[in-house]
Amino acid sequence: MSAVSMALDSSLVDIGSIHDVPQRGARCVKKGELTIAIFRTAEDQFFALEDKCPHKNGPLSQGIVHDGCVTCPLHNWVISLKTGQAQGADEGATKTYTVIVRDERLLLDLEELS
Repeated sequence: MSAVSMALDSSLVDIGSIHDVPQRGARCVKKGELTIAIFRTAEDQFFALEDKCPHKNGPLSQGIVHDGCVTCPLHNWVISLKTGQAQGADEGATKTYTVIVRDERLLLDLEELS
């Protein structure tokens, strides 16, 4: 392993198995006051968003995952899992984080969480 890849890997934290997140569902991880929702689509893609809808801070992790989006359970805002942007006529965004899948493990970059 090169010095560059070692440096990149030093900021990664293992947050669990891909099997911990149900298809079309979510699981949460916490870092201090920050709650991050890890989503899994029907196509087994993984995304991470701050667990707050940009509308009224609703828990996105409790929403419905569909078509690359999650629908907030409070007021039905649809949020893109890829960009964190509200869809349709709604405006606002939720912070996104990079999820890395390695050997069926989910990794987050701690530097993004700072």
